[in-house]
Amino acid sequence: MTIVAIDAGNTRIKWGVRDGGQWLANGALPTADAAALVAVAAGWPRGARIVLCNVAGDAARDAIFGALPAGADLRLFVASAECCGVSNGYARPEQLGADRWAALLGARGRCADACLVVCAGTATTIDVLAADGRFRGGVILPGFDLMRASLARNTAQLPFAEGHFRPAPTNTMDAIVSGCLAAQLGAIERMFAAIAGEPGARCLLTGGAAPRLIHDLNIPAEVAENLVLDGLARYAAAT
Repeated sequence: MTIVAIDAGNTRIKWGVRDGGQWLANGALPTADAAALVAVAAGWPRGARIVLCNVAGDAARDAIFGALPAGADLRLFVASAECCGVSNGYARPEQLGADRWAALLGARGRCADACLVVCAGTATTIDVLAADGRFRGGVILPGFDLMRASLARNTAQLPFAEGHFRPAPTNTMDAIVSGCLAAQLGAIERMFAAIAGEPGARCLLTGGAAPRLIHDLNIPAEVAENLVLDGLARYAAAT
């Protein structure tokens, strides 16, 4: 079965075409240009099962719907109480962000041990997935770029910084970048402490900021590209 997975985030729309266990094609475009997906969708295999995860709002959702072929086999992905070997520990499972839920499903497909699932995009989400497949809960904080932008927007003398991560910064650019990265890294490492003693525990990072974070983490960690798309493909294949 051919599956098209679409992950509509606040900044970008990511998509991938999967047949069996392989991604045949993938790409991305700005969420603001969602209507341009029509040209991309024209090249997708006819009869593919399409699954959409949307956290970008109603306007983006409607633009994506309008870009898809008439009569497409389309499924809108939302969080549920259980799926693909993952059980949802949220007090109200349906309130969990669809992208976080998809990333958890994708992580379970890669890792049978306890893991920390980090989606580092416009926001950073950090979720704990137990070895038995139970999502224990997680946190949300502003992403690395959003932290920098907030300082530039809400202070009179601080810029949108392009500096370097330093243990003890001695200039403003490095101080901002180091502070924002330290906040991200500290939150991830603090959340990882809950599973650090479990066999095989590791951290999976996905999202645009993942390469910026991975090198300075002091825990077992790896970048897992397309983790949300992987989860969407697992869901589409199972339903």
